[in-house]
Amino acid sequence: MNHTVIRLFSYLRPHRWKVVATLALVFLSVVMTSILTYLNGVPSSKIAENLKNHEPIDMKFIQKIVVFIIIGAIIFFVSKFLAGVILTDVVQDIMFKIRKQIQDKLNRLPVSYFDSTKQGDVLSRVTNDVDTLSNALQQSFVGFINAILLIFLSATMMIVLNVKMGLIALLCIPLTLLMSKYFVSKSQPYYDAQQKSLAKLNAYVQERISGFSTLKMYGQEAETQEGFRKINEELTIHGKKSVFISGVMNTMAQFLTYYAVYIVTVILGIQSILAGVLLVGQLQSFLYYIYSVSQPITQMTTLMATIQSAFSASKRLFEFLDEEEEEVLPTELVLDDVHGEVHFEGVNFGYKKGQRIIQDFSLKVEPGQLIAIVGPTGAGKTTLINLLERFYDVDAGRILIDGIDIRSIERASLRQHIGMVLQDSWLYEGTIFDNLRFGKLEASNEEIIVASKAANLYPFIQKMPHGFDTVLSAEVNNLSVGQKQLLTIARALVSNPKILILDEATSSVDTHMELLIQDALNTLLEGKTSFVIAHRLSTIRDADLILVMESGRIVESGKHQALLEKNGTYAELYKSQFVEE
Repeated sequence: MNHTVIRLFSYLRPHRWKVVATLALVFLSVVMTSILTYLNGVPSSKIAENLKNHEPIDMKFIQKIVVFIIIGAIIFFVSKFLAGVILTDVVQDIMFKIRKQIQDKLNRLPVSYFDSTKQGDVLSRVTNDVDTLSNALQQSFVGFINAILLIFLSATMMIVLNVKMGLIALLCIPLTLLMSKYFVSKSQPYYDAQQKSLAKLNAYVQERISGFSTLKMYGQEAETQEGFRKINEELTIHGKKSVFISGVMNTMAQFLTYYAVYIVTVILGIQSILAGVLLVGQLQSFLYYIYSVSQPITQMTTLMATIQSAFSASKRLFEFLDEEEEEVLPTELVLDDVHGEVHFEGVNFGYKKGQRIIQDFSLKVEPGQLIAIVGPTGAGKTTLINLLERFYDVDAGRILIDGIDIRSIERASLRQHIGMVLQDSWLYEGTIFDNLRFGKLEASNEEIIVASKAANLYPFIQKMPHGFDTVLSAEVNNLSVGQKQLLTIARALVSNPKILILDEATSSVDTHMELLIQDALNTLLEGKTSFVIAHRLSTIRDADLILVMESGRIVESGKHQALLEKNGTYAELYKSQFVEE
């Protein structure tokens, strides 16, 4: 926790003068509170004195005190308002910086992080945890400072008014602090568990929403509800325990610092007045000061729930910001141009230590060749593409592009020369122009139109309500699966890469759409080094080289007709698929 506090305070350093101004204004407001508390009892003392001496009530004196109270109240409210304004400015600047750091971190994290972490958990860290921290800084920072200063000044004034009564009243403070420390140590684990359960719940809901149609199709509503119920119950249990402990702490603190002390003070105060050592107004002010001590202590114990949630959120945020990033070497090259020669030399790779997905893989691809990769699930087809894109780096061996080890090439520069179309067609809310320009932001409208015609996409776009300016919905429900796939292929073509990767690009489309895509590929892949991962073997008959992979190794290679004549694994795959079709 100490490390988290130090790290949080480091965000305040650039705003130190604003923080000093905020503290000064808070101090001024607390001073005004203490003065006003004392002044509230002065008229009562004056009236009691006038009555005791059988004198008329001194209204001029009381009026002066009222004027002072009004002036003090104005100073109090203005200083408190300005402190809130300045603090809001500081907190929002800090949260802007943290959100920017999160965004920058997302761009620097390796693909392996997202492969091993649920999307809902990432979203929870960058949304819920950030909001929790923001609310805590806004509510608790000034609240805590205000409470500490108010306790100190009120305690000082109590001692000034009556030493004996003051010391007795202030015994409650160390008792309350010890009690709070004990309860915090007991409740903090539940606040940590609460934030983790909330992230788990977000991940579960996000996952189910993304697959809602499939969920309904297989009738998994009851199972989904049961899964939600279990996580929700876990979150509720942790929430109840943390709130219960905080509630007990608040109740005991309020009893110790107000009711018990109030009763004892009234008894001692009446005795002191009768003994002539304390004025009526002073007892009145003293009782106000008891409230001025108990109220901030109660406030502090209440804020502990917010602060504990903030610490849990901060720990999760800092864990995220401290995640290992993609290694960037100072000697990484920037590629100006690529011819398209790709060479795998004795590549070995596994996602986990001791587990080999790719084993001693070697392949040389000449510029402009079309390489088709087939094989059963888990054979390592997609893994090869991940290695070529440097989503992961090889454990042994090398991958060369134009004779350069890709590990010495800057990732962004490398990926500029590689176009990729995945199984899942990712589009975002925006115009068709925006989506097609995503791979090359400086592309002109003419370039986009040419690419769309080449991808057999132009006729369909012309039928859209606003043509290329048609806005696609956030979920892109206004397009068919095949149309989405054509859009993503056209997007890759707009960027005009020298190396093109199609990962199951035609696996989710109908026969007619497949023919359109294949026609576009036959025209546009000419002159580009291309890797095609396909389950439909009918789409790769014209490939320059077909690789059949099993367990990360090439078991067969050659052209379509030669592999059929060999009557091996490829022939079996092709015949079984042909019969099925």
